[in-house]
Amino acid sequence: MYKSQDAPQNGGMTKIKVEEAVGTRLAHDITEIRPGEFKGPSFRRGHQVQEQDVCRLMRLGKRHLYVLDLEEGQVHEDNAVVELATALAGPGVSFGNDPKEGKLQLTAAYDGLLKINTRALVDFNMIPEVMCAAMHNNVPVKRGQIVAGTRAIPLVIEREVLDRAVALARQQAPIFSVKTYYRKKIRLLITGNEVYDGLIEDRFEAIVKKKLTAFGASLMETVILPDDPERIARTVRRFSEADTDMIVTTGGMSVDPDDVTRHGIKQAGVDTQYYGSAVLPGAMFLLAYIGDMPVVGIPACGIYHETTIFDLVLPRLLAGERLDDRDLARFAVGGLCLDCPVCRYPACSMGKAC
Repeated sequence: MYKSQDAPQNGGMTKIKVEEAVGTRLAHDITEIRPGEFKGPSFRRGHQVQEQDVCRLMRLGKRHLYVLDLEEGQVHEDNAVVELATALAGPGVSFGNDPKEGKLQLTAAYDGLLKINTRALVDFNMIPEVMCAAMHNNVPVKRGQIVAGTRAIPLVIEREVLDRAVALARQQAPIFSVKTYYRKKIRLLITGNEVYDGLIEDRFEAIVKKKLTAFGASLMETVILPDDPERIARTVRRFSEADTDMIVTTGGMSVDPDDVTRHGIKQAGVDTQYYGSAVLPGAMFLLAYIGDMPVVGIPACGIYHETTIFDLVLPRLLAGERLDDRDLARFAVGGLCLDCPVCRYPACSMGKAC
């Protein structure tokens, strides 16, 4: 390791002049920026400086270089970030083994619902010299999708600080995980006299089927009924006794006296029932349970709006989560659709609850 008698120490590194660096190895990547053309490493960490590199380094504005000179209790950023990523990644989350500038990306190992321990993540980021940025909690992700990025901020981090961050992540584990969708068999009940009598053509079945298929679920059966609470109740009970993971109903969710679907669901003998959500469109949404099986009621807005409350709760229900009235209230933050001319969901604020 190169050492100059007057070379100052700088947190595990020795500062030397570029012209004296030939033969030494770089302690970190050296970035080159050409506006509008390129931004990236011109020299990689570990590169052994050659005579011909000196002029190029000077053109990059480098008059001095830092040679790694770790003392006991100090860890290089690339080694540190592997420890951080290992502690942060829970089931369904993976990461590479080739850090770049002390950074690693966490990715989804399979399709599913991203879960983040948000409070623990904030505590993690309160520790100096480490950081982790992530997507929103409770969003669907695809295999290989980047869900978070972490890094050690300084080039050299103290072992004591690194150990604190790793210990917190392990104690609060998992900070990041992905839940698989296992509720696959869905039955659909469409209600409304006008649809039952053939006065209007049903549009809900195609909409629901498309949304289910996106998560690998299957629509096993569809039944159309008039606004008759007794018949609705009997069908819900029959569905629940069949091989069904979730029941979806459409129509009859408003406060109009003729809208009786929610009353029929209640008569079916559900254990709990929540009516109303803090989402627009979707305020008249219904969620009930028969045992652990969810029964959802989609209001008429599901026909006219591309994104509604149904899109926010569906992946969580398919992943096996049991939501309640407080969960429906939490959607208040991020529960307002802006009715953009071109729907960009999920690449928008919709559903990004606190």
